[in-house]
Amino acid sequence: MTDFGPDPVKWIRFLRQYGPIPQNENMYDEFIRRSARRAGVKPIYFDHPASADVLESITGSSPVSVVLTGTAGDGKTHLCRQVWEAVSGDTVAWQSPEPYLCTALPGSRDGNPNRDERGPLLHVVRDLSAWVPQRGASWDPAKEELLRRFSLSLFPAKRSNPADIFLIAGNDGQLMETWRRLGRSEEVDRTHDLFETLLVEDTQNREGISLRFFNLSRHRSSELLEHTLDAFLGHSAWDACRALNAGQGEFYGPECPIRHNRNLLETPLVRERLKDLLALCDHNGVHLPIRQILLLLVNAVLGHPDAKDGLMTATDVPTFLRAGTTAKASLYNNIFGGNLRETRRESILVFDALDRLGIGHETSNRIDNILIFGDTDEALRTYFERYMRADVFYGANASYRAAQRDYVEGSDENSERNAAFLRMLVAQRRGLFFKITNSEADEMRLWDLTVFQYAGEYLERVVAALNDGRRIERPILSRLVRGLNRIFTGMLVSDDRDLLLATSLALSQGRVNRLLEERISVEPRLGERVDIVMRQGDRLPALEVALSTQIHRIMPLHLTRYEFLSRVAEGALPSSFSKECYEDILAFKGQLLSALNKRRELAGEGPAERNVLAFRLLELDDAGRATVRDLELREA
Repeated sequence: MTDFGPDPVKWIRFLRQYGPIPQNENMYDEFIRRSARRAGVKPIYFDHPASADVLESITGSSPVSVVLTGTAGDGKTHLCRQVWEAVSGDTVAWQSPEPYLCTALPGSRDGNPNRDERGPLLHVVRDLSAWVPQRGASWDPAKEELLRRFSLSLFPAKRSNPADIFLIAGNDGQLMETWRRLGRSEEVDRTHDLFETLLVEDTQNREGISLRFFNLSRHRSSELLEHTLDAFLGHSAWDACRALNAGQGEFYGPECPIRHNRNLLETPLVRERLKDLLALCDHNGVHLPIRQILLLLVNAVLGHPDAKDGLMTATDVPTFLRAGTTAKASLYNNIFGGNLRETRRESILVFDALDRLGIGHETSNRIDNILIFGDTDEALRTYFERYMRADVFYGANASYRAAQRDYVEGSDENSERNAAFLRMLVAQRRGLFFKITNSEADEMRLWDLTVFQYAGEYLERVVAALNDGRRIERPILSRLVRGLNRIFTGMLVSDDRDLLLATSLALSQGRVNRLLEERISVEPRLGERVDIVMRQGDRLPALEVALSTQIHRIMPLHLTRYEFLSRVAEGALPSSFSKECYEDILAFKGQLLSALNKRRELAGEGPAERNVLAFRLLELDDAGRATVRDLELREA
């Protein structure tokens, strides 16, 4: 064994601790650090994007209290430890299981926590859930008093002494529940309302209040992936693995699947596609914390269904090489948890989120023809050679070719043999998603491999365009307006220059609405317009409809809604895609109708004459264009 760096065998064994193995550790950060010390390696480390701001808030020239919130695995405990180390907190105290710690901030006259008059103290509640009593239990007076003291410290006008500084970590639900359960007082109620406002508005502070509020779940999963992937691939222990200079059939030799998977993660195309997948999760309302991203990367590199817990160790590699089961370690399949049992996979957030994209289960005739018949079809052979035969690890190896031949030549009666090949097809479709080059993505219809056929367009021509400050292309906006019009009217209209607000005689939520209330111009005209904008709070695309210069309504345009509107515009039935999306669009229509009434009130438009009832009836011509027929009903 080489003396270069840490022991590679122990490194791989340590890596498994980040993966989807059964563990029930509340203090995950400390669990990983203990495992690293035992293995003699360093944990995977990088500065959290919020790290500098958190440290500056507490250790700067004008320290203020900090609240860290977010989901489990977002890095709250890690940031608390960084602050504790920055203020030279006691190491032994930090390693204790106590959720509450206290120390003097640098510059105060001593570190005695019982002498508040000597300067500000730093109170750290690193796990709020472990600090507060269980629901139904009584508060410990000292704990309740500390949180009341924190509440009082936020409002300078209420303080008579120099305020202490607090660092509190807990998820948003725990924060709101804790301050709801505290005994009522003006400061406690104000703090509860403050937390609610900061969460809803996604802001960090309020003028005149000594607090910075960091919601770590607001950091994009795709951006966290970049930091995590660099730290994972750049860890010095991989140098020790390379220094083994292992031969054929050995761990980290040229045939080693762990080595190959790690190298695949370094390729620009795999990185790009993986980032795209997490960006789609971001834009579909699913936040993946750092812990889940690390789990994904470790599973991608170490995954093998025949290994214990589905994760290889260094000693497993020679066994799998001799058995000829290297293909089961495919990074492309591991990224989606294909190495894990279904019940285990479904219980893990990141794999559940990626499974919703349908990669491996969605396909096209062209893709499957390449995978099944590509080696014998002259028109498809080039693609088969490039994407299948050239991949000696996870492409058309001997086991795949044998199963392919049996599938093509065999009978439908051999269901077990067919099922085995169909499982291989799932893994190969996933492989193609990461192998098809950008130059061939349109030709091969890459995004047909997912349930979101417009996902590539959404990322490249909507999200990226808005981030660059560019306007959305008119054909895209026209398609979305056409989709809206078809839902708003319940008819196959082709209009896309105006947004048609229509109702029925029964109610505005009716399936078919032929009574035109108003046309809203898509192009700017007299204050009216329809556009796709980037919302400032969450930096997500949104559809904005302006009925005047003063009246605007906005609807978040996440990935599923974008796909839904695009599919409807191209002819899909609204009810066949997503009932939830359909109801969301109708709710937005209701907002627009209310805004239209407000515009009419501001314009002084009174009701029509009592003896005249006027309607504008929508009719479609042969091309699907909406025409209007005016009807009037008069009292006899």
